[in-house]
Amino acid sequence: MSELVGSVRQTPPKKRRPKALERLFQRKSTIAFLMAMPLILVIFGLVAYPAAYAVYLSMLNKGMDHFVGFDNFVFLFGRDTFWMVVRQSVVFAVTAVIFKSIIGFVVAHLVHNIPAKGQRKWRGMLLIPWVIPPAMSTLAWLWLFDPSYSAFNWILAEFGVAPVPWTGNTDWARFSVILVNIWVGAPFFMIMYLAALKSVPEQLFEAASIDGANWWQRIWYITLPMMRNIISITVLFSLIVTFANFDIVRVLTSGGPLDGTHVFATWAFERGIISGDIPLGATISLFMVPILGIAAIFILRDINKRGNEA
Repeated sequence: MSELVGSVRQTPPKKRRPKALERLFQRKSTIAFLMAMPLILVIFGLVAYPAAYAVYLSMLNKGMDHFVGFDNFVFLFGRDTFWMVVRQSVVFAVTAVIFKSIIGFVVAHLVHNIPAKGQRKWRGMLLIPWVIPPAMSTLAWLWLFDPSYSAFNWILAEFGVAPVPWTGNTDWARFSVILVNIWVGAPFFMIMYLAALKSVPEQLFEAASIDGANWWQRIWYITLPMMRNIISITVLFSLIVTFANFDIVRVLTSGGPLDGTHVFATWAFERGIISGDIPLGATISLFMVPILGIAAIFILRDINKRGNEA
């Protein structure tokens, strides 16, 4: 009997299982969510609420006192100007991003091959166009394109070339806004690609050189595969920013001549603020969402696919 009592006394007490709430707060995912909650609230206040309010505005009439449903969307679908703005926005964004990506890739390689002591100086100088506020730098370009005192036309005149109506002709105006956007955005691609190049192991290039690979083969089979994710993310980010660009077009051409350079942002401003039709301006701005959403889905899906393969 005494032995039985002793064995009972020596049995360790069972541990009390934590309650469901305690287990919930012990999870790392819950702690991470709580720490990110302030940022989530800020994003909701600055992004989600304005987006929802824009949807609400797009379903009102010009006087904002009657609900009209999708009448504003139907009205835009029937206007030739709307489809012209769609084409111009796509051409503007795609063309600018392609050239920014190519120029950034080339310049990043040139800077990467500079000795380490001189790279900091070149990186700082090449980043100036991207650091300066676009509206301020576009004012300088506006002087370069001025029809009476254009510095470009003065140079062309020295070679006997007729002056170019940079912002007075539709085709030249489109070229001008794309050129300025490339000048502003190319340094961002350069610095992103340069950071990606720093992460590529030098041993891969040395091994390829030993195997007899030339510079193009090293770029195609080593550099590009190692940088594909960075390239995709940079292109996606720049595509969103370029597609929604406002300041360059607004300062340089104000959408003219004859609405020939309007993009979604400037045309929405023109219709919503200048003309006083806020619901129609909100409707125009909402058309950027599905276009950018489709582009983001394809690019991010490709990134996830390559990540799973790795």
